[in-house]
Parts: sequence; C-alpha cells; structure tokens
Amino acid sequence: MITIDVPLWSARLRALRRGRLWSRRDLGQRLTEAAGEAEPRLPADAVRAWEEGERRPDARHAELLCRVFGEDEADLFVGASSGTTLWHHVTGIPLLPGLFPEEEEERVGRAVERPSRADTGTVRYFETLTGACAAPDSRPADLAAALGPVFAGVETFRGDAAPRVRRALQTLATRDAELISRMEHEAGDAPGARAWSDRAIREARETGDALTEVLALIQRAELVDAAEPGEIVEAAVAARTRTGVPAEVGPLSRRQEARAHALAGEVELCHRCLEESLEECLEEPGETRAELCAGCLVDLGRPGGAIELLEGEPAPAAPAYLAAYVLARQAHAYAEAHERDRAADLARRSLALARRAGAARALRELGRVHLPPPAGTRRRVLV
Repeated sequence: MITIDVPLWSARLRALRRGRLWSRRDLGQRLTEAAGEAEPRLPADAVRAWEEGERRPDARHAELLCRVFGEDEADLFVGASSGTTLWHHVTGIPLLPGLFPEEEEERVGRAVERPSRADTGTVRYFETLTGACAAPDSRPADLAAALGPVFAGVETFRGDAAPRVRRALQTLATRDAELISRMEHEAGDAPGARAWSDRAIREARETGDALTEVLALIQRAELVDAAEPGEIVEAAVAARTRTGVPAEVGPLSRRQEARAHALAGEVELCHRCLEESLEECLEEPGETRAELCAGCLVDLGRPGGAIELLEGEPAPAAPAYLAAYVLARQAHAYAEAHERDRAADLARRSLALARRAGAARALRELGRVHLPPPAGTRRRVLV
C-alpha cells in the first residue's frame, strides 16, 4: 500500500502543479495575477510550505488556488481520488485531471504498486500522457522535468511485466529518453542532452528498435553546441549505415553531416551532402529541411541564399521554442546580409518569444546576431 508523509491536500496541490508543468514560482505568479493588483505579493516560500504540509492555505489563498486550478474546494482539499493522488505524489508522474477516467488512473496506480500488473492499457496510459505533456506551448525545461519521472515509472516495469508488455514499455522509454534529450538541448543543458541521448541510443540497441536508434543518433548530431564537427559527422554516418532502417534516414543524416561540414568551413563537403539530400522533400524531426540548409549557408557566410530559404513565418503549429529559433535564424541571416531593420525586427520578436518559452537554443542563436551600424553612420576619425 502506498503511503506518504504529508497531508493528502498537500500531495494533491503538488501533483496538480506538476501536471500543468508549472514550477512553484509559476504557481505563485498565477496566484498573484488571479488576486489582482491590490493583493499583497505571495511570500516566496508559501507554495513550498503548502506542498510540504508545513501550513495550510488560508481562506483567501485556498479560494485563489481553486480558481487557478479550476477545482472545487472540496475536490482540491479533500477529494475522492486519494489513491490517484498518492501514486502521482510518490512517483512524480504528472497528474492531468480529466485526461483519464478515474478507474484507469486507479488501475495504473495498482500497476505502479505491483509492476507485474502492467498490461497494454498501462502502455497506452503512458503513451497518452507523454503526448499530452508535449503540448506546443510547453517550455522545454518543464517538459524535460515532467518526462523524467515518466521515464523512471516506465522503467520500473522492466523486471516484472509480461514480455510483450515489457518490450512495448521499453520502446516507449527509449522514445521518452530521445524526447527528453531534445528538450534538454532546447533548454540549454548540453550535458543533460548528451546523457539522455546516450541513454536513448543504449535503450534502443537493447530493445532492437532500429528506427528509434537512428532517430536518436540523428538527434545526437543536432547537439551541435555539445559536440565537435567530427563527432556530428560520426553520428550522422552511423545513423544511415544501420541496417533495417527506412530510406528517408539517409537524407536526414546527410543534412546533419552537411551542417557539421559548414561549421568546420568545409564548403565542398557541405554542398555535396546537401545535394545528396535535396532529392527528398521530407521534413526533419523538429526542424524543416529549408531551415537546416539555410543554417549551413549562414555558417558558410552566404546569407543571401539562406534568406531565400527562410522567407515566411514559422509554421502556426510549431512549438514556441522552435518558432523562436526559426526567427533567430532569420535575424542572423538578415544581419549577415546587412539588412539591419529587418534583422532587428526579427531579433526582437525572437527574443520576446524565446524568453517566454525558455528557448535557450534560440537565445544562443540570437547571441550570434551582430547588427550592422545604421545606414548613413560614419566612423569618427580623430586627428
């Protein structure tokens, strides 16, 4: 039987906050906004004290918590689903109210308590949960933090679940690890991205999941700020030389190899890899073909060609962190082409979006943008 050392209402507050991918600071800000300008600022440690059961919210803050979470006070501070709250609290796996029927929550909770009970329904639960967490407006660091416990929860079934179920869960764990690696990369945690990438590749090889392995290898090649160009080439070549993988893997890996050659200033090798990949119209996972090719041209000092590829707005359904990076790439290309006003406008838009989305990769790209001096500016000559 699962037990906890905090009051049930404290555990429920924490589980609901995590389910929305909010930090404690995020919840505090939302409570302040819900209270209005006349309300005094929430003490910095209030949310922590509530979640650890040190003190109960007063009547005013209880009302605000119900408003922010969209819950009735009876459900938030008492609630009938104590078992669901307990296992989410203990495991750290996000609780998303309304996503699953109560009986399914309880069934997965029983499997968490005794892994031999895991079945295909357990697999579907975690697949659905992962998809719900990876919403377009999720911040990369928050998503990585939410998926870490999901990965750990799936891993607990490895020893006791039936072979068929265990294999499906292992495949899901591999894909979770690859997604966490991408989110750590977007959030600016290069060591974390590499560690999760290593884990994804290792898990894929253990399960014999060739497709997920090559996707993880391609993702490894994308960690350009955490690897030397030679390492990127090695990962890209390893991806396309694996046996039993779809034909589209070749163009994907060649475009990553092209970028590595661009970073190294190897013009001919870069163009050769791009030419070999341009036969396909497939999109990269997380980054379009045009954006990656344009990145090569910017790195090679040819912004004019990059601008032609990057014209237009990011896809409306693109995650905020990716849209911020696309705008930053565009700003970089226009700055290199000495189109100051256009570059400055794009950089401002990218910066606002990147800050809101926690998009560290976009911020790093903006750090490479050097605006030319305003038109008509003359250097002052001292005599």
